[in-house]
Amino acid sequence: MSVGPGNLRASYFAPSTPIAKGDPRVTTPPQDQNPNTPASAEPTAPQAPYPPHQGAPFQGAPVPPPAPTNRFGKKLVRIGVFIVVAIAIAGGKWYFNQSDAETTSVGACMHNDGTDTDADLNEVDCTSSDAQFKVVQKFDNTSDANKCEAVTESTIAYYQQGGSHDVVLCLKEV
Repeated sequence: MSVGPGNLRASYFAPSTPIAKGDPRVTTPPQDQNPNTPASAEPTAPQAPYPPHQGAPFQGAPVPPPAPTNRFGKKLVRIGVFIVVAIAIAGGKWYFNQSDAETTSVGACMHNDGTDTDADLNEVDCTSSDAQFKVVQKFDNTSDANKCEAVTESTIAYYQQGGSHDVVLCLKEV
């Protein structure tokens, strides 16, 4: 048996007899009652509200005001934190902007990662095969490379200007 529009009965789509007003099959729920509950013979009393929770404040009790805040103290703490962070940043910039020429000491060994005309000296271990020069004298706060002429062991004078201060290194080849 096949199912299709021609096989369906008309009673599936429309009632066999029309429903008229007053028909016992149609009922109207009484007012003030829930239409989804069966009608009872006795009226029910209205439901009482939920009781207050144990330990909850009484309804209508005043709420205590919030504790006063110390805005001046908080402002001082913020300013203090800002100052500490600013000092840390400035110190970090100073430390990381120092070159090896500024921080090296007499007796240290250096390697040139640059060229002869644009030197980039970096401190290395003296036992390393990268060691090219040894610092025999260091002059801080000057850019006068002629000072190395008086140092007998020195074969090369390296000076660096700028950064945090000027420095001259008197070097000998290793």
